[in-house]
Amino acid sequence: MTLPPPGKLLLAAAVLLGAALAQAAQPADHPHLLAAPSLRPVAHGPLAVHLPAGNSTKPPVTRKNQRTGTPTANWNLQAGGKVLYLTFDDGPQRIYTPKVLAVLAKHRAKATFFVLGREAAAHPSLVETTRRAGHRIGNHTWDHPMLTKLPPARLREAISTGVKSSCFRPPFRDTNAHVAAVAAQYHQRQILWDVDTKDWSKPGVASIERKLLRGARPGAIFLMHDGGGDRSQTVEALDRALPKLAAQGYTFRALPC
Repeated sequence: MTLPPPGKLLLAAAVLLGAALAQAAQPADHPHLLAAPSLRPVAHGPLAVHLPAGNSTKPPVTRKNQRTGTPTANWNLQAGGKVLYLTFDDGPQRIYTPKVLAVLAKHRAKATFFVLGREAAAHPSLVETTRRAGHRIGNHTWDHPMLTKLPPARLREAISTGVKSSCFRPPFRDTNAHVAAVAAQYHQRQILWDVDTKDWSKPGVASIERKLLRGARPGAIFLMHDGGGDRSQTVEALDRALPKLAAQGYTFRALPC
């Protein structure tokens, strides 16, 4: 039996060692659940999310929100494939929150509710019902002010008196770097959205449904409302759109708040 030259043996050993090290460095199966101290931005729709450093071989991309320049969050919402994130603001509301919850249960969908502190205080059982159903709760401040117009002490009060959560959404999408920094002081990540269904303007069921269908793409965050007025159009549009989106292969998850 003839052995290969020593140089070829060394080369083969180096290749095998390199393959073993690369395998050991692979990221976890669910990078959107990781909380790494070292982060870098990755593009996500019109906003930006962040992955742990080393989670991708692509060069960093920063595509920030055109109005505020703030990222939606620091996790990867695209990792789960064809997943959509439904979010509802301004509740809980005694009539429409239960109806939204019923539609979500009907279509086996999970969602995130950014509630107002004053409404949560008025309807604590609805908050608990929402949580028990497997949905997540986010902070939408106490009483829905324009945050960038507030003095520093009032800004801190508006955020700190909202519900306890690791997620925060500024009312009216009125935010800047200072608002995001104050939220971070309370250990809350600022969450914006990719698709505004404009259900708050009551444009009609067909219009809301159309925005849900046309805005669908893996990782997209949708803005809707279960509070702040008559949300019957939202309820009906949601009931019509969810089975169509599910037929396209989409699933509906709550944000990791």
